[in-house]
Parts: sequence; C-alpha cells; structure tokens
Amino acid sequence: MAVSVEKEEYNVGGLRVNVFAKAGLRYASAEPVVVLIALHGRLGSADNMEATAHGMLQWAEEKRAAGAKQRDLVFVTFDQRNHGSRIVDPHANGAWSKDADEHNERHAVDMYSIQTGTARDVSFVLDFLPAYLFPDDERTVAEWALMGVSLGGHAVWLALKDEPRVRIGIPIIGCPDYMTLMQLRADKQGVSLGPPYMPASLRATVHASDPPHASYRAADRSNPYFGKKILVLSGADDVLVPWSASRAFVDALVVGEHGRKEVMLLEGVGHQYTEAMKWEAFRFVWEEALVVKGSAL
Repeated sequence: MAVSVEKEEYNVGGLRVNVFAKAGLRYASAEPVVVLIALHGRLGSADNMEATAHGMLQWAEEKRAAGAKQRDLVFVTFDQRNHGSRIVDPHANGAWSKDADEHNERHAVDMYSIQTGTARDVSFVLDFLPAYLFPDDERTVAEWALMGVSLGGHAVWLALKDEPRVRIGIPIIGCPDYMTLMQLRADKQGVSLGPPYMPASLRATVHASDPPHASYRAADRSNPYFGKKILVLSGADDVLVPWSASRAFVDALVVGEHGRKEVMLLEGVGHQYTEAMKWEAFRFVWEEALVVKGSAL
C-alpha cells in the first residue's frame, strides 16, 4: 500500500525545517502525533534523509494496514550548521589530513561545535515547531524521537543527554566519546591533541558537555540517559568512527528497567548508513513510539 507523502518547508526562526507526513495529517484526527527528527552526516545535507522519510512513512502505513493501532508520524529534517543551505566555509567540514590542501587544523573544534550546535537546534525545533505545524491546536506531540547518521549520530548522543523531551534516540555510526575518537584520529594523522589542534578552552568545553562526563552509569535520575530508549547501530569495520571509540561508554551505559538499550554491530560494514540500518531504525521507532501497546502486530 503506497502512502501519499506531503513535504512542507517551514521557516522556524530562520532555520529551514522540512516536514514529511501523510497527506491530510493535520485534520485526519485529533490524536497526538509522534515527531521523528533525522540528522544527516558530515559533508551531507537534509536531502540525504529524504528517502528515509518516505521509507519510514511507508513502513508505518503498512503496519497500520496490517491491523496495528498506532499514532501518526511526522518526519522532520534540517541542515546541520555549515551544511546544505547553511554552508559558510566548506573547508571547515574537512578533517586533519597529511595532504596540506585538505588539512583542516581546526577539525576538532569545527566538528564539536557543529554537533553541539545541532543538539541545541533540536531543542529549538522542539520548542517552536508545534506552533508552526498546528497553529489552531489541531493536534499535539505525544513523543519526540531522534535519529542521526555519523555527525548526526554524535549529535543524537548529546541531545539524549541534554534534552529530556527526547526519550527515543538512534545514533547510527556515531560516537558518544569525543576525546577518544579525536585521539584515534590524531594518532592516525600524526597530530597532537594540544594547541592548536585541541586548545585548552575546547578541552574544557568537551569535559563540561560530552556524554562520558555525565552520570551515565548511575541507576537513578541523576543519569540523563535513565529511562530512555536507545538503539545503537555501528559497523564492525568502520575505520572513521571505530566501534572501539564507543564500546566502553555504550557497554557501561545504564538506562534502567524502564529504558531500553539495544546495540547492533554489523559485520562487514564500514562507515556506512546501510539499508539494514535503515530498517532496524524503522522497527525501533515503530516499537517504541508509534505502536499502541497491545494492538495487533
């Protein structure tokens, strides 16, 4: 069963936000909706997530047709900072390199500032998008979910930590431990994690805000991940964001009995957003956000 998908673009305080939903969603019901925000990867744009939007909406419609009682889905994308329509300096999206023309000395601060800014943009969208979507209070948002690929996956880990309204998160080929990831890259490129590559001011910012410095092992509400539903998708052969940089954090992460931590390390997969990853993300969002518990599956 093919679903008719409408795409609308909203100017949310100067941020271009793309909204995908089944045609006629606004007035189809008064029931609350689920909003899933999808974040693209470094060097990409919101356009990269459009096929995922159509796929997720199609999946949901097929489940509904099979008898599932479920909430309606709104799928949201936007360009990360210095990407797509927000590009300011393409060189700033590059990494450290032994090729002088490609080398970006400020890679560490450029990448962390983008992913941190994206996590803050997520909160900004949560604050204001409902007023654009439902100006007459036609519907409300029952659940906010977040998925992201690569750079977007890094931002998912930050948003899950900092934004209590995001209860469901899917980091795909992303890393929660920035310093470990940067150390691996520095070693590979022969640079030092000191000035100018890693100034003390940046190190202090990372220490104050990165997930490994939160109470992620605690079995109580002092842990910002406690009670959250998280699907981690990574490639076993990823050399750009190796699983070794994430493993210690993910293994020790506590989400509690009402949370969910599912980890999938795909063999033979490098730094790729694969079809298998896409379908696993669809499944997780459907199970944790869309389906009404107890309905036919």
